[in-house]
Amino acid sequence: MKSPVAPSKLTLRDLASEALAGVLQRPGRAALTALGTVVGVATFVIVLGLTATVGGQISSRFTVLGATEVQVEDTSADPGLDGPAFPEDAAGRVRAIHGVVQAGVYWSAGERTVNSRPLADTAGTDAYPVVAASPGAVTAMHPAVATGRLFDDFHNRSAEPVALLGEAMAKRLGITRLDSHPAVFVAGVPLTVIGILGDAQRHGDLLLSVVVPERTVERLWGPPAQGEPSKMIVETQIGAAQVVASQVAVALRPDAPDRLKVTAPPDPRSLRDSVATDLNSLFLALALTCLGVGMVGIANTTFVAVLERTGEIGLRRSFGARGSHIAAQFLLESAILGTMGGLIGTCVGTLSVVAIAATRHWTAVVEPWTVLPAPLLGTVTGILAGLYPAMRAARIQPVQALQR
Repeated sequence: MKSPVAPSKLTLRDLASEALAGVLQRPGRAALTALGTVVGVATFVIVLGLTATVGGQISSRFTVLGATEVQVEDTSADPGLDGPAFPEDAAGRVRAIHGVVQAGVYWSAGERTVNSRPLADTAGTDAYPVVAASPGAVTAMHPAVATGRLFDDFHNRSAEPVALLGEAMAKRLGITRLDSHPAVFVAGVPLTVIGILGDAQRHGDLLLSVVVPERTVERLWGPPAQGEPSKMIVETQIGAAQVVASQVAVALRPDAPDRLKVTAPPDPRSLRDSVATDLNSLFLALALTCLGVGMVGIANTTFVAVLERTGEIGLRRSFGARGSHIAAQFLLESAILGTMGGLIGTCVGTLSVVAIAATRHWTAVVEPWTVLPAPLLGTVTGILAGLYPAMRAARIQPVQALQR
């Protein structure tokens, strides 16, 4: 009795050789097919890298500014009912609390006409917000002085007719220099401009207002009106905001602490983590979408290759190749395309993160857990994309293939 024919075998070396030859047979098509995976993996690396990089910048800025600011607001329906919410020595009381750097009171004095020339008729004059602020409040807002200086305690105690303007407002009013002691007429009242503000780290709306010492506003237009509550800004040391917030109401009004609403900053770590989680979820969805597009591209190209090479598949099957051999070849071709796209995409994504961080003068943060698995992500994408075409190729019968 004759021994049965031994089943054909396909060594790993032969499999790799056949798959590589299939990829290199059409290099242009292979490059375009891998492009989708390149974009997907590069987006994946860029998203996670930039999220980590920007998260570091947000963390440092938020810790210095947002986490060191406490807001206190008068909640009384009638400010004149039981005296002012903030006594005259309010800033001194708050500065006596351990951990306080600076503090001051401010409020909105409403919108008033502002002009650089005295006009008898102010009907066509623009109106701007007027903010009454103590020197401590202005300092706590960390304004950058473009020209001139900030007003001090002397200006406030003496109710001097001085004002600060934002740079954009000053240019609109035609005030660019202070050596001639220019004045602005607020509701017809002349105020000498002693400083022009170029920026403000806190409360940027300060740049769109005329800032006047609080005692000057009280002398000219009276105390805060009903519906315009006075507020206090308190700058604290890092980590002291929560403690200061728990003590500031009692320090200001021990007789009526419930009249004051104290707003402490949220925990910077939890807020940062929440923001980072939202960004990661959003941009990871974008990266996965790009990978999905790349997967469809590889699957489509591999399927077309199966149709084009039907004769080749039939010939190999007639010489003894099994369906699993054909499936393994096409699956490996897809895996090679995905791996190539993953490697190139990882390099492109890493270089993009470094380049963007360098242009912004940031410290690039690219975690190893982001870069190292990225090529493997391309490989998995290629394998998943090649499953159906490989199964389709394995089902092709030799006789039907050779008849085409």
